[in-house]
Amino acid sequence: MKYNNPVIKGFYPDPSVCKAGDTYYLVCSSFQYFPAVPLFESKDLINWKQIGHCLTRESQIELDGVASSGGVFATTIRYNNGRFYMVTTNETLRKNFYVYTDDIYGEWSDPIYVEQDGIDPSLLFDEDKVYFLSTGVDDDGVDGIIQCEIDIETGKKLTRSKVLWMGTGGRYVEGPHMYKIKDKYYLMAAEGGTEYGHMITYTMGDSPYGEFKNYPKNPVLTNRNLGGYAIQGIGHGDLVEDNNGNWWIVHLGFRQISKYEMFHHLGREVFLEPVKFDEDGWFTAGENGVTRDLVETDCIPDSVIQEEKKIYTFANTKLENDWYYLRHPIYENYEFSKDKLVLKGSEVTLEEVSNPTFLGIHQKDFNAEIRYEVSVSGGEGGITMYMDENHHYDLAIRKVDDVYEIVEKLNIGDIKSVENKLSLGNSNKAEIIIRSDNRYYSFFIKNGDEEIALGKAQTRYLSSEVAGGFTGVLIGLYAFGKNLAEFSKFKCE
Repeated sequence: MKYNNPVIKGFYPDPSVCKAGDTYYLVCSSFQYFPAVPLFESKDLINWKQIGHCLTRESQIELDGVASSGGVFATTIRYNNGRFYMVTTNETLRKNFYVYTDDIYGEWSDPIYVEQDGIDPSLLFDEDKVYFLSTGVDDDGVDGIIQCEIDIETGKKLTRSKVLWMGTGGRYVEGPHMYKIKDKYYLMAAEGGTEYGHMITYTMGDSPYGEFKNYPKNPVLTNRNLGGYAIQGIGHGDLVEDNNGNWWIVHLGFRQISKYEMFHHLGREVFLEPVKFDEDGWFTAGENGVTRDLVETDCIPDSVIQEEKKIYTFANTKLENDWYYLRHPIYENYEFSKDKLVLKGSEVTLEEVSNPTFLGIHQKDFNAEIRYEVSVSGGEGGITMYMDENHHYDLAIRKVDDVYEIVEKLNIGDIKSVENKLSLGNSNKAEIIIRSDNRYYSFFIKNGDEEIALGKAQTRYLSSEVAGGFTGVLIGLYAFGKNLAEFSKFKCE
């Protein structure tokens, strides 16, 4: 069959996958957004459905005062003896921890902390031992991929942390995962930084502590040498064996706005490539070590059809699965139903590292149209194409003195610009339309059957290349000031 990459679109970076029975489960990073750690399930590795989050209580994760791209870093999910484990880092606190559940659809435990340095933690269950890996500094002060043995019930270290591997020479060796496959141990990592030099490498040994021998043709997967190819940033992979004994790698990557324009604003997404082992135990990934946008494979039956949700509304999305707050919300400021969303504004702006009244959904494709009706009782309420607190485009109704106006605002770093204003007189309602393609967001207001163009803004100024950081654009509905903002007829397609 043929399938298209990415298999999960939008800002869902650092994927990790495990299998329980005949079902696959996948988690991703979430940084400053809450609830944290998106959780997906699939029967075929191609079609993924979000079923919830691992961190849904404030007691599990501290996000107050966390700037964009802080908070929850790379995650790992593992399944052992009927229990699921999710291990991650609260990068702001610089602490590694894991949570667990016996019911994948239920609540996860409170955090169990592990006193090992670094980020990007992972777990290996090997018979009666549990190994904890991360990227950091070991107990002797040596930097690299480090490991210790832990008591999985308490998180207590049973051995000293020791460096296993320093990679193959690329900068920022990170994202380690170890696997025992047959009688060999494979240690896989990402190198080169999560930009255009990103790559996946691995080494193989006879025990969890080596001695390791590097794969002779490292990197095993990268697009760093492909000029004029829109898929870039390949890295941070995780292996999984399917129900038929085939191996796969899920990993992150990003889509540039075009082949030769090096900007990406949708965030790092989830890609899937087949893996093949040779008779000596080495494995290859992708097509000649490259991730493709269209993959043809005989490892998935032709009966599997790749499906994609194209339209998002209040009625066909779930607040707890699809929508995100900035940090920990004030819940009384939100009223979500299948017909409308009512937001109670506060004095916290989108530019502050705090908890504005904001509810966002991931932008999943370049080409999109967002429509909704909004009314405000005062203050300001509208939509934001939100990359971070310093990079977002807003289109809103606001009350100035005793009249209302539509305002288009661009926030690009230190540049804060009101690009357009249109008076609504005494009307506090408007129908808003935003259309996007790979290069532009275009803003409109509907007046009867007429569309009035309010302006447009380039997507590149919301890209990671301009804004920095590790996130992607969310389509956010927000309210500011002492007011109620009511949104209805929301549709994103």
